[in-house]
Amino acid sequence: MAWRPIGGVDFGRLREARLQAHHAVQWLARAARAFVPPHADDRHTNLDWDDALGGFVTHPLKDDLRLGLCLTELRLTLVTPSVQVSFPLDGHTDADVRQRLGDLLAAHDLDPAPLDAKPPYEIADHKVAHGGAYDTGSLGDAFSGLAAWFANADLSLGHVRDQMIAHKFAPSPVRTWPHHFDMATLTPLETGGAEHARSVDAGFSPGDEHYGEPYFYVSPHPYPDVTKLSALPLGRWHTQGFTAAVLPAGSIVATNDSQAAGDAFLDAAVTAAITVL
Repeated sequence: MAWRPIGGVDFGRLREARLQAHHAVQWLARAARAFVPPHADDRHTNLDWDDALGGFVTHPLKDDLRLGLCLTELRLTLVTPSVQVSFPLDGHTDADVRQRLGDLLAAHDLDPAPLDAKPPYEIADHKVAHGGAYDTGSLGDAFSGLAAWFANADLSLGHVRDQMIAHKFAPSPVRTWPHHFDMATLTPLETGGAEHARSVDAGFSPGDEHYGEPYFYVSPHPYPDVTKLSALPLGRWHTQGFTAAVLPAGSIVATNDSQAAGDAFLDAAVTAAITVL
């Protein structure tokens, strides 16, 4: 499969779309915390990428019922095998969303009250968190661009996962985590407690406080001595706050073949991470 076209979207506009989407995806996290059997590592809240939807879906909330978020239109969707019921967030506040989503969940015999529980973490601030309305009207290209980046990341990280399996490792599924809004697959390199076991985390962020643009990353754990990090043919090592090989979007779109560049970076960075551990 080929990547979706990327580039052409101003990173400032992409940032605004990302912030709104990050707040919107918390409704999926709220629903997961309310209705999906919990795990200590919070993996019950992680999200699958649904290419047909153009967004994310939760684990089943009840039977085959899932909650999804279409990124291209910033639309919440209740998904069952036979029907989808959705509503757009544009022009609506989180209070509006709570009322509408609560009504839809109640129609499936799910008590919406747990949706009001305070999240166990904080995310980047936005007017939506203070009663402002979602505003997607002038950002259609940015939301489509954001969806394209996540779709491409799902494809390339799936390739990384397949390679890890071929080398007899047991990587986690590719999932998006609503706290940091990043997509990743984690590969343990040995058995033992997660705190001390060696592992490689290959992932994608749509941008954050470290980078104002999307980027791929590969992070070895435990963090190695930075003097032992080998040079990369693409990207660079980030060592302030966290240690990871990083390839920003600007470097990807500047190449003649974005998909080849992204995949080559991930391949080289994973090899470097395994070697340094």
